[in-house]
Amino acid sequence: MKKRSTARVLPVMGIDLGDRTSRFCELDGSTGEVVREGRVRTAPSALQRLLGEGRRYRVAIEAGTHSPWVSRCLEELRQEVIVAHPRRVRLIGESRRKDDRTDAETLARLARVDPKLLGPVRHRSAGAQSALALIKARDLAVRSRTQLILHCRGTVKAAGERLPSASPEGFVAKAEPALAAPLRDVLRPILEVITALNAAIAGYDAELERMAATEYPQAALLTAVPGVGTLTALPFLLTLGDADRLARSRAVGAFVGLVPGRRQSGASSPRHRISKEGTGLLRRLLGGCG
Repeated sequence: MKKRSTARVLPVMGIDLGDRTSRFCELDGSTGEVVREGRVRTAPSALQRLLGEGRRYRVAIEAGTHSPWVSRCLEELRQEVIVAHPRRVRLIGESRRKDDRTDAETLARLARVDPKLLGPVRHRSAGAQSALALIKARDLAVRSRTQLILHCRGTVKAAGERLPSASPEGFVAKAEPALAAPLRDVLRPILEVITALNAAIAGYDAELERMAATEYPQAALLTAVPGVGTLTALPFLLTLGDADRLARSRAVGAFVGLVPGRRQSGASSPRHRISKEGTGLLRRLLGGCG
């Protein structure tokens, strides 16, 4: 005769995270009955009051802007946290009765039945998140500088003139003397912004080199590969995180979205374009290493 499991069934809490307030729904882990539901402020102190009374829960939240710090906060309270992948929770995203209360209950019910249905996501550490924020800020600064330079060139070209060729760092020094008087006053504020962006990008680059040398020495192994620099090596390490979570090294390509998507049905198994899972910034950087 098969013995019954004596493991204690945890109550389940689904939290639909909002910018200011979040909706929660608690289910009895054994029966699935709603025990309580309501709203809570999206702040560490409010979550501690809700879940920090010493009772353990299985808590399901959806990946989003607030989910990294919320998941860390709940783990510090010794809760079992499941971060649901948004693409896997189609019952929420495509529901005809979509509201915060229903979303919280749906998360709780899926977590109670089988957490794998939520496609659990593992968030990065606070340090890795901060480092990636720096990399993303640098990327935004570079793209903004490019747009401003193109605007200056297009404005001058429309007036029948051309600006001399120059690197992004040397653009202002070459462009300013070449500007005619009417356009010089118009474009001077933009040139000042480009100068400020050059200084900011140089500062970001210096900080990335420092981080690679002191905090992420593994980056040296990657930069030994021709075409790979610190700017690519660091995002790769930070995005991958704990490599032990991948069973095989070949899984890295799928993890960053560089393998063809599939849509198998019966005897048909067509190949599609790359899946583009993960971060677009890392795919762009890896593509530039070729």
